[in-house]
Amino acid sequence: MIAPIVLAAGESTRMGSPKALLPDGGGRVFITRLLHTFSAAGFRDIVVVTGTIHDRIVSAVSGDTPPGMRVTYARNPAPSRGQLSSLIVGLNSLRGAPRAAMVTLADVPFVAARTIEAVGAAYERTHALIVRPERDGVHGHPVVFDSSLFSELRGADLARGARSVVHAHADAIVHVETTDDGAFVDIDTRDEYERVVRP
Repeated sequence: MIAPIVLAAGESTRMGSPKALLPDGGGRVFITRLLHTFSAAGFRDIVVVTGTIHDRIVSAVSGDTPPGMRVTYARNPAPSRGQLSSLIVGLNSLRGAPRAAMVTLADVPFVAARTIEAVGAAYERTHALIVRPERDGVHGHPVVFDSSLFSELRGADLARGARSVVHAHADAIVHVETTDDGAFVDIDTRDEYERVVRP
């Protein structure tokens, strides 16, 4: 089993408003768009890591939860510690004993279901330590971490984030080539949002 985790606890300081709740241009907000995309890719259980706007995210998702999907909310009490702190909160909230976690960000909302399926299938085929999308040398989301790395992620330096673990196992990464623009569009600022959502 691969357990998906969506990190939506960021402070959104550069954006000026919570990225998880930004309209996607198609009638949903970023977080619910992601949940519907994971549902289309065949996932029925998902962990959403929240932060200071926990209640607002729960409210948004409750009003637009994909049919048959069970959402577990994990609140990071101190999201200012960085993205890795949210990932650790997510890992600690996983049910059962999944073989891997598939991690993505609320500010990468336009990834396609086919990319999620391809990354998951590559993990199932190879059981690599890390699997992620790639295009022309650029790496995207979602990223699969094998469960054998969970302890290492929990013990990593919060300031360096998960990158230290990724770099330590660079030779063991399986890259999934994709033409999916959405796997690489990371929306951090208002200008990026306007360019992508309101071209």
